[in-house]
Amino acid sequence: MNYDRKLILEDGTQYLGVGFGSRKDVICELVFNTSMTGYQEILSDPSYTGQGVVMSYPLMGNYGLSDEDFESRMTGPSALIVRNVSETPSNFRSVSSLPEYLEEAGVPGISGLDTRKLVRNIRDHGTLRGLLTGEDLSIEEGLRLIRAAAVPRDAVRRCSCRKRWYSRTSNPRFHVVAIDCGMKRNIVRMLNQYKCNVTVVPYNTDSEVILSLLPDGVFISNGPGDPEDVPETVKTLKKLRGRVPLFGICLGHQLLALSCGASTYKLKFGHRGGNHPVKDLRTGRIEITSQNHSYAVKEASLRGTGLELSHVNLLDGTVEGIRCGKDRIMSVQYHPESAPGPQDSTHLFGQFTELMGKG
Repeated sequence: MNYDRKLILEDGTQYLGVGFGSRKDVICELVFNTSMTGYQEILSDPSYTGQGVVMSYPLMGNYGLSDEDFESRMTGPSALIVRNVSETPSNFRSVSSLPEYLEEAGVPGISGLDTRKLVRNIRDHGTLRGLLTGEDLSIEEGLRLIRAAAVPRDAVRRCSCRKRWYSRTSNPRFHVVAIDCGMKRNIVRMLNQYKCNVTVVPYNTDSEVILSLLPDGVFISNGPGDPEDVPETVKTLKKLRGRVPLFGICLGHQLLALSCGASTYKLKFGHRGGNHPVKDLRTGRIEITSQNHSYAVKEASLRGTGLELSHVNLLDGTVEGIRCGKDRIMSVQYHPESAPGPQDSTHLFGQFTELMGKG
């Protein structure tokens, strides 16, 4: 194999590979995803903004990309790292190959390296930053560049919508205002399916502006980065508590927790994939969920906030859901809209409509 690119990690290790997509150099946080399929939805998920995604499944690109499967207008990840990449997709829905898409999007990819070893490295030592560059750059110079690069804190600002937009459905029952912190399209589709008209607003929209839209409920979306980097949304949610039903997922779940006085922390290597078992503590039901996050809510910090633990991760015991019946708050750490992933949890959108119906 003719290696022409390399991945240098901040722990001093390096991985040689073959480049595809864009050939630019990039420094980013490296995370891994265990999904076997769904790379198009992963690439168009704003929650990956500023991250390099390592796919643990060995073959990517075999079914190409289709116009219908994008989850946003942007490409979230800064880089894609795979074992093998297919340049000749074999699906009738395909309109482009994975390398063609990444080249057009300006995102570098690298293949041919041992992704099993790389994933094990991240799992053992925690999330690492890395530099994807040409094969001639020395490790010493690569480490200097990584150390000199600032950690971005504006990921939500970069991927939130710039102005208000709308999505209507036939025979609507409710009007939902969705706060866009990096929202996926399937969330809006699911709300429409549950007979909700949706007004999407930027992440920093003031609470009084949201209330002036006369919502039956407010949804807080997924998104990238540290929830403490989004104080504007936390401030808005504090003012909305008790005035309107609230439903958050992923980053939205963390922001709701912060707004109620709980705290968050960064996981060692995060949860990313479509096979995470979560238990609903109220029903005992276990669901297989789609996840993508680096941060979690501290369970001990829920005391005194009025929030109660509603869901727990069966792999590591982390908080996966919280509720407050009095203030009509519900949130989950995972993705009930999936895309990609299992659809065990779509019923949560129905529970949200029930909350709004009680208003």
